[in-house]
Amino acid sequence: MSNDFLFDDEQHEEDHEGVTAWKILIVDDEPEVHAVTRLALSDFTFQDKPLEFISAHSGKEAKELILQHPEAAIVLLDVVMETDDAGLQVARYIREEAKNDKVRIILRTGQPGQAPERQVIVNYDINDYKSKTELTAQKLFTVVMASLRSYRDILSLDQSKQGLEKIIMASANLFSAHSMDQFINGVMQQLVSVIGSVDEALYATSQLVAQIEGQPMDLSGLKVLAGQGEFQGSEGQAVNTVLKGDLVSAFQEALSRKNIVYRGNYLVAYCSSRFTQGSLLYVSGIPHLMSDTDKSLIELFAQNVQVAYENVQLQQEIEETHRELVYRLSEAVEAGDIEKGNHVKRVAMISQLIAQKSGLSEEEAEIIMLASPLHDVGKLSIPDSILQNPNKLEGEDWEVMKSHAEKGYQILKNSSHEIIQAGAVIAKEHHEWWDGSGYPEGKSGDAIHLYGRIVALADVYDSLRHERCYKQPWDKNATVQWIKEHSGKQFDPKLVQLLEDNLEEIERILTEYPDDS
Repeated sequence: MSNDFLFDDEQHEEDHEGVTAWKILIVDDEPEVHAVTRLALSDFTFQDKPLEFISAHSGKEAKELILQHPEAAIVLLDVVMETDDAGLQVARYIREEAKNDKVRIILRTGQPGQAPERQVIVNYDINDYKSKTELTAQKLFTVVMASLRSYRDILSLDQSKQGLEKIIMASANLFSAHSMDQFINGVMQQLVSVIGSVDEALYATSQLVAQIEGQPMDLSGLKVLAGQGEFQGSEGQAVNTVLKGDLVSAFQEALSRKNIVYRGNYLVAYCSSRFTQGSLLYVSGIPHLMSDTDKSLIELFAQNVQVAYENVQLQQEIEETHRELVYRLSEAVEAGDIEKGNHVKRVAMISQLIAQKSGLSEEEAEIIMLASPLHDVGKLSIPDSILQNPNKLEGEDWEVMKSHAEKGYQILKNSSHEIIQAGAVIAKEHHEWWDGSGYPEGKSGDAIHLYGRIVALADVYDSLRHERCYKQPWDKNATVQWIKEHSGKQFDPKLVQLLEDNLEEIERILTEYPDDS
């Protein structure tokens, strides 16, 4: 498929939205000029559209009318009216104050000496200069025809520019998606912005490797990734099981031709891929008559959709890899501490929830969720004899255990990555107490980083609710009561209140990630 926008004669024949007649503004203080101009152009048509005449008899009136009719195609402008340079002032007003650079300005003068042609052409943004004595009916026809063609081309260029801006914005929004839900919602929203309306939509893709040369393209390898309208709820199903009637042949045609197929009020667009067989995008409810510019925009959009989809896939894979590595490292720490495997996952989910409820952005809440499993990474340096001691630690053993906070910070602090940096802060500060009696630095109140305060609360809640080598699990009420008793001492009171307000969701997390039996 070509990315080029078409500016040939076929595109020029397309209807410009809202243009039912070409508006001509006649500006002259002589009534006869208005009458003669209307008569000479009375049977004029261009692209099957007639002319609509608007009259102004002074420079002041012309300025008002150009604001009322910004879509005017041509201004036939007299120079000398209420003042010797009234027309020139109108020309300057149109370009500089009204900011109208599309309308074609044809200067007409009965006194060429008052406004020499060379000087006027150089100093004013006009498009033609004619003496009234030379402007016969035929020459008037010619100059209006040439000006309308120029105006038409300017509209086409402007439409293409606006379309390109839409595609750039749509692509930027798609590439900013970090989840498949965001991506699919973005596709639907951006389609509306590009082509104006969407009734139903379906996006189907394949996990198969790119097609082998000569091998026929087949719908059987495509599955619905997202559906809207009639196809809502069909996610995960094979495309050939959800399509009906003519849609089957339209999908197959788009896939085999690797192009866009238009039928009635819908289209099926092939989205090319470097890695797989590609994807198909189905949209219904499109305008019945689409211009070449609109079709070119859809081509660009279809190409960017697949690239954006693969970008989201790659992003998710990187995030999942990072998350798994962090969890496995943290579980290795827990294994030495004889804790069962889902503690770090629960702490991560609870921390994210509390972060969201505290007013942090989704991005920051996700950082806390990804970094919180590193809170006890410093325990890698603690001997098993201490980690697995079922008795209360005292004396030297307690001092060694306390050192894990600083050691965790030292392990992580030099990373240049945001999540690891957050993990370093959490590792160091999640044992600081609100009243200043914690460790390793004895920080208090808001001096303790919010990340550390959130993870500290999540960590203690989950630890109390589950079995440890030194205790049996507590029930929900006893856990909440103990935490409330330590509000303002060990924990940030505002965060304690948030935990209490969202207990149902927190308990749901505990149910979703139970300890291994």
